[in-house]
Amino acid sequence: MTEADHCKWEGVLEDLESIKTSKDIDVSLYTANADEDPIFADIQMYLNSKKRYLEECQELVIRCFFLETQVIVQECRIKNCSKTQDVWNIWKNGNESFEKKLTSTKSEKCKECEEYEEKNFTEFVQNFVKVIQRDCKH
Repeated sequence: MTEADHCKWEGVLEDLESIKTSKDIDVSLYTANADEDPIFADIQMYLNSKKRYLEECQELVIRCFFLETQVIVQECRIKNCSKTQDVWNIWKNGNESFEKKLTSTKSEKCKECEEYEEKNFTEFVQNFVKVIQRDCKH
């Protein structure tokens, strides 16, 4: 497999697979709806810079998912979840994969994390996986 064939999120996908059936994680999280493609919202306004806009918003959507894993980490520390290490690995690997560390998700063109609907843990993980898989295909 060449470097180009390798998705930087493979480890994250494995950890998401591991935590998705966890019964002791009960949180509501801001969740971009992968089925509705929120990164394509208001696309008419940005047709001239469409490619750059899509790439920028895609990264911000991914950042939102990773930032929300901090909420899960805190919840797991309080409740001593069985999957705390896997959730921590998702955060750590995500943070290491971005050129700029996970802090700001502000953009004039894209939704902020808090603008997404809050969903339960199961829906959050399902949408996180879809967004990561979509990013790996590009």
